[in-house]
Formats: sequence, C-alpha cells, structure tokens
Amino acid sequence: MSGTDTVGSSSDGDIHAWDILDEKDLLSCPVFDLVSRRLRHPVRGSEGDFYILKTRDWVNVVPVTPDNQIVMVRQYRFGIESDSWEIPGGVMDPGEDPLEAAARELSEETGYVARSCRLIGEVAANPAIMNNTCHFVWADAVTLQAELNWDEHEEIETRLFPIDDVYAMAHRGEIKHSLVVAALFQFYPEWLRIRARRR
Repeated sequence: MSGTDTVGSSSDGDIHAWDILDEKDLLSCPVFDLVSRRLRHPVRGSEGDFYILKTRDWVNVVPVTPDNQIVMVRQYRFGIESDSWEIPGGVMDPGEDPLEAAARELSEETGYVARSCRLIGEVAANPAIMNNTCHFVWADAVTLQAELNWDEHEEIETRLFPIDDVYAMAHRGEIKHSLVVAALFQFYPEWLRIRARRR
C-alpha cells in the first residue's frame, strides 16, 4: 500500500470535526480535569459521549553536556508502579514559554544549567483522550551549577550516559516512557550532525 492509498475512508475523502453538543465537568484533579462531551458527526448525524482529560502542556528536555553525554533521571512512577529512566521534564506553568519551562525543570530536577536551549519538536501527548502538547527542548552544553528543588513527591537519581548508550537503552526497551522515546527521536538528527562535526 502506498502513502496515497486509503482503506475505509469516508465517502467524500474528508475526516470531519465532530460538533460539540454539550460539555460537562466531571472531576477536577491537581494534574488534569476530566470532562464529558456529547458529540455529533456533522455528516452521518451519529452521536456519542466522549471523555477528555484537559491538562496543561508538558516539556521534556534533552540535556547534553559539553562531552556529549545526556543527563538522565530515574524516578518511581506511580502509574506503572516501577522506576523509570527518563530525561528531565514536567508540567508547564500557565502561559510559560517552553524554553523557560525546560530551563526551570532541568535546574529543579538535576541542578544542571544549559548554555542555550532550542525547541526541537512537539507532539500531542495522547490525542485520543488528552488535549495537551508535549514540547521537546534540546539543552546544550549543560553544566552542574544549581541547587536541587524537587517537588514534594519527587525522589530522583541523576546520572550521565553517553548519547549512543541512551539510544541503545531505548532500543533495548529500558526507556519505557513513550514521550521520552519521542523526544530522543526528535533529537536524533541533531546528534547525527554533532557526530559528523567531531570526525
């Protein structure tokens, strides 16, 4: 099948935005709000109830040291009831710029500070049920110079890994957080350019 072939597409070839008939707030939590929406398809007229998690945007940081290592963090994750190797990141404050959020999260979680930060991509965190975006930031030439400022429930191990080792960890399934894998995917072209300059 080529990229232009379609299976099961709508009769007019369009994917339609459903009409919102009603929205109700069901639950408000510190991390997200759960809402229900009654939606109707604009062509078929079919209706259904759908549930959305409304939450703030997130930022994930790829922190690279001057000797080309990535600052990784390991912490306990309540959803999977296990520890997880990840890159630093977290919830953005309302109206916060992704680059500012990246610098803040990096410093608070690890004590590292970047010479410069650059936005390298973004994804919808889970477009089926969530409304937010996760921004990916490359923090370049990071050095350890700040005091840690963990949240109340954070407990973090910080370790440096050579960049190629991090990609090997991801390929072996040792990095389980899907948004971390996505961030590494976005950073990979930058890493290829860095390696080319070193030769």
